Amino acid sequence: MEKHAYVYIMASDKMGTLYIGSTSDLVGRVFEHKNKVYPKSFTAKYNCNKLVYYEQCENTKIMVQRERELKKWNRNWKIRLIIKDNPEWQDLYPNVLEAFGYDSNM
Repeated sequence: MEKHAYVYIMASDKMGTLYIGSTSDLVGRVFEHKNKVYPKSFTAKYNCNKLVYYEQCENTKIMVQRERELKKWNRNWKIRLIIKDNPEWQDLYPNVLEAFGYDSNM
C-alpha cells in the first residue's frame, strides 16, 4: 500500500495563529486538531482548527524537508502561500473528506 505524505497549515481564523505540520494521514490528523484530541497541544491551546492549506509530497523525506522549510519562512510568506490557493481562508477539511471518499459531516 502506497504511503501518502502531506504538509499542512492549520489556522485559528483568517490571518490568525498558524500551525504547520506534516502527516501521512491528513484526514485523521486534521480530525485530531479539530477535536482537540491532545488538549495541551499548540493547536488546541490557540484554537487552530481550520485546515487552510495542504500539499502532497512525493515521499516522507520530501515531506519532512518541506515542513522544515515552511517553518523557517516568515509569517508574510506563509500568509501569501495560503492566500494564493485559498484567498477566503476557507476550512478545506470538508473538501479533503470528500476527495478521500468520507462523509463531509464527519
